Amino acid sequence: MAKLILSPENQIQRLNIILNKVASLQELDKKLLTCSADSKSWSIIEVIAHLNIAYGPYHIKYDEEFPKMPDLKKERKTFQAKTWQKMIIEMQRPKGTKRKWKMKTLKRFEPLLDNENLEKKKIDQIFQQFFELHGHLKEAILKSRTKDISKIRINSGIGPIVKFYLPESFEFLLCHLERHMVQIDEVLKKSDFSLIPRTITFTIS
Repeated sequence: MAKLILSPENQIQRLNIILNKVASLQELDKKLLTCSADSKSWSIIEVIAHLNIAYGPYHIKYDEEFPKMPDLKKERKTFQAKTWQKMIIEMQRPKGTKRKWKMKTLKRFEPLLDNENLEKKKIDQIFQQFFELHGHLKEAILKSRTKDISKIRINSGIGPIVKFYLPESFEFLLCHLERHMVQIDEVLKKSDFSLIPRTITFTIS
């Protein structure tokens, strides 16, 4: 089985791409942000709200655990994911423009928004929260480069059945983000193209 080697540099680059994409989504008309591809699918703003909820447990854990970690004398460049954790991460990672291993979202991670009556103020708050939370993720990745992360593992968002070392948790979160960026592309493909600004790009397979 191929190894999964994780690096802060690669993770930061991918997170920056996602942050830029979500920033461009703010230019979309409210109609596009709140419409879904079908009755069983989320709207774009529901996807963003879900990502905010999903980061919540990690936000708390990072703030708890970072102060406990000793500093390294030399900056860490890479980390090899463990076998079980690698398998969980790869289940989240999209394959090109496809989401593998489609799974039902746990109720506590559902966005529970009323698309038809969602006000612009609420939409703006959801986007603002996304950038605050994932700015926190970016800071955590950067700080981890000079911390001894070898002694501490944290529960995944689904509980203690999966425990991650910090770089593994970052990778899991990034793959989850990338997975939902693919989902947003799927919504855009089925939307009214006249309402999509030219700055929004997505891949048509």
